[in-house]
Amino acid sequence: MSNKFVEWVGGRSMVIALIVACAYFMENLDATIIVTALPTMAQTFAITPTRMSLGVTAYVLAVAACIPASGWLADRVGPRNLFCAAIGAFTIASMLCGLAPDFTTFIGARILQGAAAAMMSPVGRLVVLRNAEKKDLLRALSTLVWPALFAPVLGPPLGGFITSAANWRWIFYVNLPVGLLGMALVLAFIPNQKTEERTPFDTLGFILMAVALGCLTYGLDVIGQRQDTSLPVGAALLLAAVAVGFAAIRHVRKAPHPLLRLDALKLKSFFVSCISGGTISRAAISATPFLLPLMFQLGFGLSPVQSGFLLLIYMAANLLMKTITNRIIQQWGLRNVLVINGLIAAAAIAACALIAPHQPLLITGAILAMAGASRSMQFTCLTMITFADVSPAQRNTAAVVSALTLQLGMGMGVAVGALMLNFSEVLRHAPRLEVFDFRVALVLAGALSALAVFSYASLDKDAGSEISGHKPKTA
Repeated sequence: MSNKFVEWVGGRSMVIALIVACAYFMENLDATIIVTALPTMAQTFAITPTRMSLGVTAYVLAVAACIPASGWLADRVGPRNLFCAAIGAFTIASMLCGLAPDFTTFIGARILQGAAAAMMSPVGRLVVLRNAEKKDLLRALSTLVWPALFAPVLGPPLGGFITSAANWRWIFYVNLPVGLLGMALVLAFIPNQKTEERTPFDTLGFILMAVALGCLTYGLDVIGQRQDTSLPVGAALLLAAVAVGFAAIRHVRKAPHPLLRLDALKLKSFFVSCISGGTISRAAISATPFLLPLMFQLGFGLSPVQSGFLLLIYMAANLLMKTITNRIIQQWGLRNVLVINGLIAAAAIAACALIAPHQPLLITGAILAMAGASRSMQFTCLTMITFADVSPAQRNTAAVVSALTLQLGMGMGVAVGALMLNFSEVLRHAPRLEVFDFRVALVLAGALSALAVFSYASLDKDAGSEISGHKPKTA
């Protein structure tokens, strides 16, 4: 039975990729699903909805702070064992969130949940890299992209539905069967490959990186809150993140056994996908799902249901694009697709500013579909190019670094969107946000996205050809 299932899915490489993708989906969904349930949860815990947002922040902070330790732990206990344990810890933490009798207990459970998620992201990607054959790597890595596309858009409306139909606690209880099934599949299909090398844990490096990443993540979150003190407090945290981050990098370069090695950043394709073009693209593109629902509800006066319907168009285009993404990449190559689709994605984000309340649904749907489809294509290409030139010996640390930059790039989307809204509102000296502010923010986000194209254009024409299967034409 299992052999038939493996053959039907497309081989063991694809089975492993699908298992990891399901775990990613659970992780990504939990990062956003509680957003619409925060007011109801605040009533349960007898606190303000503003304070309740700490439930989101605590999770993201724990993920960012704990990711650097995942590579060391994977070497010690094996990627399969750590991945399985992380799913188990995530599931237990989800149950504790649902059972939490007070706010303090809930925040503690969310921190545990985030720490477990930090082990799932890079280790899951490492599991796929170690077990996928070269010929299957394009499909396997492509499979890992869809949770990041689907979960952030599905999370808020699903959280609102569960809260309305049952109770907010079921948002966390639904993870129990998913987690148990995931652990069983991991143990059944994924081999455990441990390295014999034993290095001491870099405590100082971990503390420095955790503080720097914590300040950066929390600083971005504070800026996104749009309160009177948000900008100075957020700026101070970002400055602290830069200072401590600089100390962490110096330590990494000098330490005999650093927790995180940065060797992979010397590879141009890895640097472009994780630092320069990739970070800009992820921040600009991720600002769109933040700006659109706010514009629909605050600017156009639509109900959450109506807003959710429009976002479904955006989400559907994300998913449908996946059916032809690999063929396009094989035909044109990663570098060309990153450049051309990068321009399309930038234009699509800016075009969202043209959406109007009484506009025909066909025009609105076409704009949202173009934005969703180009988002899907760009994120998939970035995932492909990240590991195009990474050697097997570098995969451990490369997986950790890519998970870090992915987490931060996506998280910066909210801060970018909020900053652009603030910029427009301040220029107008207006007391509240209006449709014009969202239009300005979307156009600026599109312009920011276009800047990443310069970085992609610097890649070699045959970058990632071994993974994509594209054969450049010779002169």
